[in-house]
Amino acid sequence: MEPKVKDYLATIGIECHVQLKTKTKLFAAVDIADFDSPPNTAISQICLGMPGALPVLNEKAVELAARAAYTLNTKPQSFSKFDRKHYFYPDLPKGYQISQFEEPIILGGFVDVKVSNGTKRVNITRAHIEEDAGKTIHPQGSDYSLVDLNRAGTPLLEIVSEPDMHTSEEARAFAHELYLLMRYAEISDADLYQGNMRFDVNVSVSKNSAELGTRTETKNLNSFRSVEKAVDYEIKRQIDLLEAGTRIVQETRGWDDSKQKTFSQRSKEDAHDYRYFPDPDIPPLDLSEEFMKNAIKDMPILPTEVRDSLKKLNLDDSTIETLVEEIRAGKFTLAILNSYNDNTAKRVANWLTGEVQGLIADGEYTWDSILLDEKNFAELAELVLDNKISSTNAKVILLDIVTVGGKPLEIANSKNLLQMSDESGLTEIVSKVLEANPKAVEDLKNGETKVIGYLVGQVMKESKGQANPQIAQKLINDLIKSK
Repeated sequence: MEPKVKDYLATIGIECHVQLKTKTKLFAAVDIADFDSPPNTAISQICLGMPGALPVLNEKAVELAARAAYTLNTKPQSFSKFDRKHYFYPDLPKGYQISQFEEPIILGGFVDVKVSNGTKRVNITRAHIEEDAGKTIHPQGSDYSLVDLNRAGTPLLEIVSEPDMHTSEEARAFAHELYLLMRYAEISDADLYQGNMRFDVNVSVSKNSAELGTRTETKNLNSFRSVEKAVDYEIKRQIDLLEAGTRIVQETRGWDDSKQKTFSQRSKEDAHDYRYFPDPDIPPLDLSEEFMKNAIKDMPILPTEVRDSLKKLNLDDSTIETLVEEIRAGKFTLAILNSYNDNTAKRVANWLTGEVQGLIADGEYTWDSILLDEKNFAELAELVLDNKISSTNAKVILLDIVTVGGKPLEIANSKNLLQMSDESGLTEIVSKVLEANPKAVEDLKNGETKVIGYLVGQVMKESKGQANPQIAQKLINDLIKSK
């Protein structure tokens, strides 16, 4: 029997771990490890928790966390402190994690996201700074585990949402908007593949909208699609159990991407006693107004501002979102808009999301490797506007200026792509075409206007694509009327 999905309300909250964009670790002067660094090479006595090793707080991490507060539509707390969270895993050599528990650096805030039925506001409960743990590796077919501590001590910001979401679409949209915010504000590289950003999703279902159901937490999701699919799976799984009269178990679950399903990892029926207490080695933070202002002194433009500016160009939603997603493309379009006119900016936006996006999709180039020069793009747009080159030939020139560079007019000349717009030069070609196609001329005289397209095509063929089609059409009509 199909579960009565419509009778249940799903409630979803997301915890997002964001790796802060610092050169060194949170409490040690050790470079952040690359994704492919050999195991246990980016460590020090502080990362290993050796006796007598004293941590020193990374100021840049605090600055980025303060910037994140403004990005989340709130202000950083002037006072916050660090605590020790005790648990015992092989990849946590100290036996505790330094985090913020009672007094985090961020309280409140919100993120507005666009969904199919409008705009959804997701409120933020808190966000706190903490260090990452290491990584336990279980070699397939072996009866032992290995520990890599390269990530131990990497600075994280954990952002915790209110349970304000009720569909997988809202959950995915929130995760994606957080990703954009962290990248635009240059708080994190937010590389999902390398684990710079990870999502833990809490899901519960209930027939009573005033009462939350028993929740499960699916951990370490590293794509927007997996967030969406894990939420969908959990909602259906929990409803199936309740419809069958089975109690939901509060537990931590994992996500099996190959099977597209969650699986049980460990029970959370009883709250874990982490024995939090203030870290005696890290003094509390007391942020001055000057520090807070400096955190956003060079704050880059954020996604909402980009969207609002691009809407003025009457672009469709998919074009706008492509430009917002590809930060370099979006910022380049805004630079064109600020320096030139709306028509030029709109043409450039369509080129970027059309021909250039297609070039990148082929895999040979990336948004970081292509050449974007404001003057070249504006000149190319002007050549099209002045009817000096056709829109088709403009695309040929465009691919040259983004891959090898060069001035649009020079490329047009070298490839013989300039349009013939001089009527005196085109008249001879048009006359020749009309003489070679007497039946088409007669049909046009008799009111069969569709034949004009054929004649213009013949002029384009005779001119090797250089004729201006609008002028060619005008000359055809003029010459026929004069006969």
